[in-house]
Amino acid sequence: MSMRDAFARSGLVYSTEAGRMCPACRQPVAQCVCKALGKAAPPSDGTVRVSLDTKGRRGKGVTVVAGVPLDTPALEQLGKQLKAACGSGGTVKDGVIEVQGDHRDTVIAALQKQGFHVKRAGG
Repeated sequence: MSMRDAFARSGLVYSTEAGRMCPACRQPVAQCVCKALGKAAPPSDGTVRVSLDTKGRRGKGVTVVAGVPLDTPALEQLGKQLKAACGSGGTVKDGVIEVQGDHRDTVIAALQKQGFHVKRAGG
């Protein structure tokens, strides 16, 4: 058994030779192939849904954009564009873009301008 096979079976997280190791692909972090692949686009019916969510946020509203058929890097770029258009903060997590505040009209207009089929969801 080679050293590489022993590392792969041991759950190694740090090596004095290579440094930090990726837990998923067992490669040194500098040579990790997991990040390069990115996550694939989540399954979508082709409709982007924009809604306002206040649950678990102490009454503060957050504009939620779900169902965007893009991979992770492109989704993060779109989230950055939407946050800039709204002049607000936000995040991208689990395939959903969240923009702080009630910016549904602005987000819908920006997404339609980019060619997405958009529906207003919720109330």
